[in-house]
Amino acid sequence: MLDTCILVSAARSRHGASNALMALLPDQRIQPAVSIPLFVEYRATLLRDENLGGRTEKDVDDFLDYFLSFSHLQEIHYRWRPALADPDDDFVLALAVAASCRYIVTHNLRDFRGAERWSVEPIAPGTMLKHLEALM
Repeated sequence: MLDTCILVSAARSRHGASNALMALLPDQRIQPAVSIPLFVEYRATLLRDENLGGRTEKDVDDFLDYFLSFSHLQEIHYRWRPALADPDDDFVLALAVAASCRYIVTHNLRDFRGAERWSVEPIAPGTMLKHLEALM
């Protein structure tokens, strides 16, 4: 699954691992997991003035519609909170666990320390790209 910072990094720069990872999508080797709360965070964050970069609200909505077309929408039927260092990230880990994700792709690796207890590994986008290259 992709943390919000990956979409923001890709939107702000055409260079770097986040953009390269997003450019691969859709890809049979990865299927992003999304929940309603994560989608709401994606949209709200991408619509901030500092992240728009000349795009319109319609551009953001069109991108998110496209992104959702190949993503796995995961419902979460329980309210446990894994208690990460940053409680605002707990819902991301809960989604990853519910969707049986192996990785949370993020720039904020420290925020997801302890995710391994739930068999989820926080991984940087560059490292994810290397994993994907190895699968080719």
